[in-house]
Amino acid sequence: MSDSPLGMYEASVPLFLGGFRTLSGLLTKANEYVASGRIAEHDLIESRLAPDMDPLRSQIQRASDTAKGCAMRLAGRDVPSIPDDETTLQDLQDRVGKTRALLLSLSPGDFADSHARSIKINMRRRWVTFDGRDYLLEFALPNFFFHVTTAYAILRHNGLKIGKLDYLADVRERWHSQRNSGA
Repeated sequence: MSDSPLGMYEASVPLFLGGFRTLSGLLTKANEYVASGRIAEHDLIESRLAPDMDPLRSQIQRASDTAKGCAMRLAGRDVPSIPDDETTLQDLQDRVGKTRALLLSLSPGDFADSHARSIKINMRRRWVTFDGRDYLLEFALPNFFFHVTTAYAILRHNGLKIGKLDYLADVRERWHSQRNSGA
């Protein structure tokens, strides 16, 4: 446990990276599921929970967009574009890797005074302005985890044998590590 204050970097980048570890693990299991012949890859990628919801591929794309957009805006940098052209599970896994690499290129120093930075985003053709703190806490984190959770739910709905510890991948790793070390 740390006694240091929680900064904007610590409240964003590590959480996004954890979410991408979860998505990466889920995509690996999805690939195994497709390989077993239980579902066609295209059908899984295009699967959705309800007719008016986005499919699995879009959930991964929006999680990526939210995380890279948040981190780069908070760091005062331009948000790089990643085209939404993924058609396979490997493409989605690659997108997760590209987004992780962007996040790993940032350091806590990049987030100096980001809590007060003015962030203006276009939400469905309407501009909304936040300070950095509210943007992270009210929009970016909830939106990111909405898409990660929805991706999990789509996969589970399609028959993947996944559970809570597949979603809480970092907790699962900590549990296994402590169990194996006798701690």
